[in-house]
Amino acid sequence: MLERLGRGPASVSELARPLPMTLAAVGQHLRVLTGSGLVVTSKHGRVRTCRLAPDALAPAESWMRERRGTWETRLDRLGDVLIAAGTPTVTDNHPSDTNASDKEPG
Repeated sequence: MLERLGRGPASVSELARPLPMTLAAVGQHLRVLTGSGLVVTSKHGRVRTCRLAPDALAPAESWMRERRGTWETRLDRLGDVLIAAGTPTVTDNHPSDTNASDKEPG
């Protein structure tokens, strides 16, 4: 739903249409998103329109940005330890450009 609302406002019915959920379940999910401050709604007649709350994800982005350097340093150190120990890394395990089904057996 958040991805869809990232493209612009939508009614509850528009949000529910492509989902394998009941309209009631979509409404419940929207109440959670609204309660968390991620989505704001407005009602015009019988139509409730939902939109992403401006800057709703800013606190989460800030939190992640503050911790990114620490985790990059820790992961770099872990990579150094694994290399020193001779442990294969992700780049060592990449499949070759040839498809495994193209290879001759045995």
